[in-house]
Amino acid sequence: MSPTLPPLLVVDDEKNMRLSLEAIMNGEGYQYRAADSAEQALKMMTEQEFFMVITDARLGGMSGYEFLEIARQKFPRLPILMITAYATPKLAVEAIKSGAIDYLAKPFAPEELLHAVSRCAERHQLIQENASLKARAGEAYRLEQLIGQSPKILELRQLIQTVAPTNATVLILGESGTGKELIAGALHTLSKRASANYVRINCAAIPELLLESELFGHEKGAFTGALRQKHGRVEEADGGTIFLDEIGDMSRPLQAKLLRFLEDGTFTRVGGNQELHVNVRLIAATNRDIVAAIQMNQFREDLFHRLNVVQFRPPTLRERGSDILLLADHFLKYFRASMNRNIKGISKGAQQELLAHCWPGNVRELRNVIERAVILETTEEIQCANLPDFHLETRLRKNEPGEVLPVSGSLNEIISNYEHDLITNILEKNHFSLNRTAEQLQISRHALRYRMQRLNISSGLEEDANFSTKESNQ
Repeated sequence: MSPTLPPLLVVDDEKNMRLSLEAIMNGEGYQYRAADSAEQALKMMTEQEFFMVITDARLGGMSGYEFLEIARQKFPRLPILMITAYATPKLAVEAIKSGAIDYLAKPFAPEELLHAVSRCAERHQLIQENASLKARAGEAYRLEQLIGQSPKILELRQLIQTVAPTNATVLILGESGTGKELIAGALHTLSKRASANYVRINCAAIPELLLESELFGHEKGAFTGALRQKHGRVEEADGGTIFLDEIGDMSRPLQAKLLRFLEDGTFTRVGGNQELHVNVRLIAATNRDIVAAIQMNQFREDLFHRLNVVQFRPPTLRERGSDILLLADHFLKYFRASMNRNIKGISKGAQQELLAHCWPGNVRELRNVIERAVILETTEEIQCANLPDFHLETRLRKNEPGEVLPVSGSLNEIISNYEHDLITNILEKNHFSLNRTAEQLQISRHALRYRMQRLNISSGLEEDANFSTKESNQ
């Protein structure tokens, strides 16, 4: 049986009948719940999900027929099978008219009952699959959606094609708007899990107290407002992929539970004791500086290593050169069609403006800029006048290394001051690691040490003195 199939509910006031049905159902792998009255059954149906109900026609208190009518009003999509020891054609017709999916007369062969139950189980699974397909309709991610011809994008596409067919856990690090969700979707679409569910959760968009319930589900009464059992998103993703966006905003207690889940796929619902298991591929992403978060004790280092089986770092838009114009043209075609506008291209001046901007919001910002331009443009080409002046956007990156600020002095002084500030800034961000700083600046460690000595920049290490002595002797 499917591990995500809910239990079935049996309503019968005879204990022996309930026990007999329980033995039959458990023997076939179905989860089983029982009620000795229609009143108890209706209460249970409001608290928990069932894939079908089996009810006797004659019950103490409310009859099976009365129960059937009320249940059909409250739960119109729930199949109900009626059984009775007093079978007549008239009662069978009455049961079917009241909404029963089938009608069995006692005594019946177990095979008859199991056939009816199997049909209801298949029906439930088909409904769930249909809902899942509808949810995913229009959301197919394709590798071609990663538009660009820059070396880093070509390398990124190749890495996606290599990693997608595996079950490797993936961590995507990068600024907002660089396409992390697109990478995650493409990894799922190109994987062997593509026909199963692709579930996305934005960890920053869900309150901390509710995120665990959303992820792992909860039992009835686990907290105020938990009126019935709820399956978590990991169960929904069973057999498929779950994408946890903004995982850097997840609380440390929940990080510990996620770490356990990553080890073997086991978890317990909030307020529950039963250990459950699913087969899920996990992809996580964050725009935070994950190393800084670990050093500030905001993110578990062991979870980072567990997530970081394969790491993706999508490039920022300002690193992608002429890809900016390719993307701008793509968005222009999209908005031109959706708004029915006759705009054929982007003027040379506007192209220069787009290439000159630093794009702190990356591809998402470019999309918004082109949408705005299409709305405002009255000619056949997008003009500079209909682009933002980018003054506010540029200020978002005013503290980034590489920005040239207004200074006074000779050219040599300006260059030396700029080089001094640039190296100092990157050293501080890398916690004075010379290897990481040299790698980021794309120079050798020896060249970095030489520039630091020339600019009188100290790394705070004893080897500074040795290096200075060695340099003076050469």
